[in-house]
Amino acid sequence: MKSTREGFGDGLLDIAAKFPNVVTVDADLRHSVQTLNFAKKYPKRAYNVGIAEQNLIGVSAGLARGGKIPFCASFATFITGLGYNQIRQSVCYSENNVKVVGSHAGILTGEDGATHQALEDLSLMRGLPGMRVYCPADYYEARAMIPLIAKEKGPCYLRLGRQKTPTVYGEKFKAKLGKADVLRNGKEGIIFAIGTEVPFSLEAAEILKTKGKSLAVVNVSTLKPLDTKTILPLLKKFKKVFTAEDHSIIGGLGSAIAELIAESGLGNKLARIGMRDQFGESGKSEDLLQKYKLDGKGLAEQVLGKI
Repeated sequence: MKSTREGFGDGLLDIAAKFPNVVTVDADLRHSVQTLNFAKKYPKRAYNVGIAEQNLIGVSAGLARGGKIPFCASFATFITGLGYNQIRQSVCYSENNVKVVGSHAGILTGEDGATHQALEDLSLMRGLPGMRVYCPADYYEARAMIPLIAKEKGPCYLRLGRQKTPTVYGEKFKAKLGKADVLRNGKEGIIFAIGTEVPFSLEAAEILKTKGKSLAVVNVSTLKPLDTKTILPLLKKFKKVFTAEDHSIIGGLGSAIAELIAESGLGNKLARIGMRDQFGESGKSEDLLQKYKLDGKGLAEQVLGKI
């Protein structure tokens, strides 16, 4: 049980020596977004702009113009919401090599409540021209993504979770940006999952197996660009399709799969599982996942009702 934000923090330390131009920029949240250890070890490569998300993006864009590789991090709801115009103009429109990192995303954030639970950040970032969007399934995928993101040129958004969740991969896992990963085969349907909903989807598939239902599970950790080479053949194979995300079903993974189905003329029966045009609320993470049926049991229940 580890969090994806921890994977990000450890990943930064992994690459620090090999990528001397990597710097961190944060908005007075080093401990929360896991840039603290990097800042302690490399204080001259760590910048704290204070509680000022617009400035956070502006400073990061300037650093990128100067040849640095800035990983700028804050809570997902603040960095994508308050900093949206600067991300649009100073990062994407200007084609700056800025890595925008949104931590504490989704209702999994828990007790911090609706104001801190980003449920629309994927939609906001996915709509920006030139922005690549990544959302790792677990600690190991998050950690393995960091060197690849540092090497990749151009803007990207990395979505991370606060809470510790079950791990999907192991220490020797090799990440691949832009690739969907088939984690489990099935016969009657398929679940495309993103982020922390990946381990819960695997749990749901195990529960459904006891009820005589066989579901495939795919980790879509790169939301944009979508891996159509992997996903399209799967859509042709399975008529019953589900998406699972700790995010609004509007604009995130559910929308991306729906668009692909529509544009390809396949006519799959799609059920989008996630937050349905609503805000979250304050509560323990496990209680919120249970209430909104986004834990393994809840996902299994929702899939069983439509399979």
